[in-house]
Amino acid sequence: MNSLIDHDGTLNLYPDFLPKHDADRLYEFFLDELAWSAEYIHMFGKTTLAPRLVCWYGDQEASYNYSGVDHTPLPWTESLARLKTKVAVSTQQPFNSVLGNLYRNQNDSMGWHSDDEMELGEDPFIASISLGEARKFKARHKSTGEQVEVTLPHGSMLTMSGPFQRYWQHCVPKTRKPKTQRINLTFRYIKS
Repeated sequence: MNSLIDHDGTLNLYPDFLPKHDADRLYEFFLDELAWSAEYIHMFGKTTLAPRLVCWYGDQEASYNYSGVDHTPLPWTESLARLKTKVAVSTQQPFNSVLGNLYRNQNDSMGWHSDDEMELGEDPFIASISLGEARKFKARHKSTGEQVEVTLPHGSMLTMSGPFQRYWQHCVPKTRKPKTQRINLTFRYIKS
């Protein structure tokens, strides 16, 4: 485990969370079997197409709203449920949902944001699994401007916890370097 941030919340990286064979298998399965879709999001008073594909799975009551879009969860697939259990056991945290992001190439991205929606509670614990192409992840302190940057490798887990979402923003930026596909699965607990 690499501790990247330990003040005003925590950010930890587990670079080899999944053995390569398991990560390879899950990447291929999730790429083909999850219900990836393009979605329109509302930001800064405008409606625009999100620069990535997404999917939302979870328990029946785990509906979620972000960027002005309501998400009703699809039922857990067998592989997603097994991965959720592995992540929950490792982190000692409950999860009832997962947001999937599919970054198709170097032009797909996630802008600066905090996962601070009311449904997540005051100090949410979020566990993020990366599969496929390694991409940079950046965090920026809301008050001081301090920045942390890390590359998230295939099979890694990144955790954000404590008051991290209150004090930090994070993003996955575009890059000029050609990139192949990356799947990011962020396990969460939605409060009903």
